[in-house]
Amino acid sequence: RKREKLVKYIESTRLPTKFGMFQLHLYKSVLDNKDYVALVAGEIDPEKDTLVRIHSKCLTGDAFSSLRCDCQDQLHTAMKMVSEEGSGVVLYIHQEGRGIGLANKIRAYALQDQGHDTVEANEKLGFDADIRDYGIGAQVLYDLGLRKIRLLTNNPKKYIGIQGYGLTISERISIEIPANKHNKHYLTTKKKKMGHLMSQV
Repeated sequence: RKREKLVKYIESTRLPTKFGMFQLHLYKSVLDNKDYVALVAGEIDPEKDTLVRIHSKCLTGDAFSSLRCDCQDQLHTAMKMVSEEGSGVVLYIHQEGRGIGLANKIRAYALQDQGHDTVEANEKLGFDADIRDYGIGAQVLYDLGLRKIRLLTNNPKKYIGIQGYGLTISERISIEIPANKHNKHYLTTKKKKMGHLMSQV
């Protein structure tokens, strides 16, 4: 993955949003045919430290406004920050449920209803706590012209996931969303068991 180009550019179009104007770039992985969507604000300058958010798809949060996670708020906050910055990228990748897929995520939710935390639920289904891969996403960012990035994340594993693909991370910027009564335990588990860098839980 680090030696071969495994993404194919498909198409671009304007995307006006309530957070500002973006250029939407569609890519496809040649490995598994999955779509990668990059929302780009402004112009990309390879010499500039560019603000980037890599966001894994969350149907229940992003589309249905679920309060069991903070995904929609993180996505919208990132879009707003990138737009206000004047240039940057929000990369949307299909890795539902930290990589286990929608059906298994719903099964994990049911296990959480029975008292398991998010890590325990994934493990009971036979998965590691987080099986996402950011290598293909890193190739999309490189193809867009990025070389130096300021990464919007609380997850230190994203550092490891995109290193070695021609990208340099110059800064990590926190993107914390206040907890609510439905996701406080989930966010606490991410901090204590998965190493997410959060100060509010």
